[in-house]
Amino acid sequence: MEGKRKRKLSVAIITFNEEKNIGDCIRSVVSFADEIIVLDSLSTDKTKEIATSFPKVRFLEAPFPGHVEQKNKAISFCQNEWIFSLDADERADEVLQNSIQTFLETDEVHCDGYKIARLTFHLGRWIRYSGWYPQRRYRLFKKANASWIGENPHDFIELKPGSFGKVMKGNILHYSFTDFSHQITTINQFSSIVAYTRYAKGERFSLMKTIIKPLGKFFEIYLFKFGFLDGIPGLWIALASSFSTYLKYAKLYELDQLKIQRPSNIRKDYGKK
Repeated sequence: MEGKRKRKLSVAIITFNEEKNIGDCIRSVVSFADEIIVLDSLSTDKTKEIATSFPKVRFLEAPFPGHVEQKNKAISFCQNEWIFSLDADERADEVLQNSIQTFLETDEVHCDGYKIARLTFHLGRWIRYSGWYPQRRYRLFKKANASWIGENPHDFIELKPGSFGKVMKGNILHYSFTDFSHQITTINQFSSIVAYTRYAKGERFSLMKTIIKPLGKFFEIYLFKFGFLDGIPGLWIALASSFSTYLKYAKLYELDQLKIQRPSNIRKDYGKK
């Protein structure tokens, strides 16, 4: 099938201690990738050993300055015009694999990027509401026409002005949390990053926002984004999202009022170029 290809594709993945995920992630893209860039932020587990067992992988290491910065660095190492970007806890499903293969064999492509839906598995089921699906974002794009932007750790691809995008069939399967405890750990870490980033940009603590924003987030997820249709997991997601919002402002209070330098669970290399 590769003899019919009209273009080559790089896959970009960033990692840190992803020995449980990286193998399945690479296996989901190895059939259509011409090269796989794995940019690792100094893992201490078997991530490197597993990743380098795949011949198409080029394994690179660099300190972690932030999600946006690291993902942009990863795509800068890609040698092909088109890039498919994945996190280590994501996989391309069979429909998406076929869609990408068709894209690679198409004579002419009249766009600069493709939005792809992401389907998350959490608390024993696929979450199809709660604002988690389809959550289409650009993931397949021309290197020269796109970059990662956003507020760390909530990053996303943006096409340059004048670029044109389409939607691609298939899903990115997201295995974000092993269980609810893992979700709480992630919420604790990510809320620290958000508070630290916002404080550095000049935002300061607001008691009113600390009270109102978490309540608003719960109703947004559970009612307006139909979280109740996800059953009990939808309720847990809404409550966890509300808690996450509260933590961001509580940690902003620490930075602003208590003058701590950074939340204790942020890596020391975070923010370093």
